[in-house]
Amino acid sequence: MKDEGMSKGLIFGFLAGGALGAILALLYAPKSGKEFRSDIKVKSDELLTEAEKQLEIAKEKAKVLINDGKKKSEEIVGSAKEKSNKILQDAEKLYENVLDKTTKVVNTGKEKIELETERIKTSVKAGVDAYQESKNA
Repeated sequence: MKDEGMSKGLIFGFLAGGALGAILALLYAPKSGKEFRSDIKVKSDELLTEAEKQLEIAKEKAKVLINDGKKKSEEIVGSAKEKSNKILQDAEKLYENVLDKTTKVVNTGKEKIELETERIKTSVKAGVDAYQESKNA
């Protein structure tokens, strides 16, 4: 940005200085009106040509800056995509691990409940059988 301001100032200073110098040179030169107008036309054509050259240089610099900006933005977008994909992969792995652990805990709990249920059924049956025997005895 600082270089752009300096370049613009340099171009403006060059053009203004050239125009002022040309005008002063023409004003102090002892020439006829026709020669004077001809000199003004030549100098203005020279200044216009120089201004066009400077404008083309500025356009080229702008193109380079724009292309550099595009490349940087593409790099940033690519990097962001890679990072977001990595985060998604990590999240999927974490989800799978949690799901696996939860499934194991649930299955272990089911097994314990089934064992306890079977033990209680056996105890109740033994109690009923013992009651039946004592009743029959």
